[in-house]
Amino acid sequence: MAGCYTPDARFSDPVFTALEGTQVAAMWRMLCQRATDLRITYRDVSAEGNSGSAHWEAWYTYSATHRPVHNVISATFTLRDGLIAEHRDRFDLYRWARQALGTPGVLLGWTPFMRRAIQRRAAQALARFSAT
Repeated sequence: MAGCYTPDARFSDPVFTALEGTQVAAMWRMLCQRATDLRITYRDVSAEGNSGSAHWEAWYTYSATHRPVHNVISATFTLRDGLIAEHRDRFDLYRWARQALGTPGVLLGWTPFMRRAIQRRAAQALARFSAT
């Protein structure tokens, strides 16, 4: 995935809200290295001019809790020179939290407090990964 992006690419989703440049590639490397059982499917891939979109789904075990996750994602892209310059993924963070976090996700996954905690934990994990 890292090779699909421009050097100054931007990425956002409900967890990683504003990644740029090398952070984008690092995020994909981190996610792929940690997911020992990652399975991905995709469909409805389209591109016209400088815009693209896709629907993709990921099944994996969330490494922090060892719980199974099935994430359903809608992606939009801005393309430049045959590479992704901007990538935005949309998915239901509450649905993800219920699966990945179990009871805490069910009880609090819908709250802004939990959303910020998930985002903060992901940013810290990426920073630690990038430092190694």
